[in-house]
Amino acid sequence: MRNGIKIAGRNGLPIKAAEAGKVVYSGSGLIGYGQLIIVKHNDNYLSAYGHNRSILVKEGDQVTKGQDIAEMGTANNGNPLLHFEIRRDGKPVDPLGLLPRR
Repeated sequence: MRNGIKIAGRNGLPIKAAEAGKVVYSGSGLIGYGQLIIVKHNDNYLSAYGHNRSILVKEGDQVTKGQDIAEMGTANNGNPLLHFEIRRDGKPVDPLGLLPRR
């Protein structure tokens, strides 16, 4: 079962890294996530970005906070969507408590 939040937008919208880190996964091998990017931020935290139209980074790349890493794609129903997760020690946590408020 996935955890995280779904963020609506428009197809092709830039997806930015939530924090600096290393890309540890970039591909479409995990069922249900579409094209997925996973960024490891430190020994405890990673973030995942699913349903991308295109991926702009590859495994092993270092990314900076706010860097464009992908373009928003669509969910299985055809609606533009980003699936966003944060995991601490491998367990999903509520990303809303960690992201800056607007």
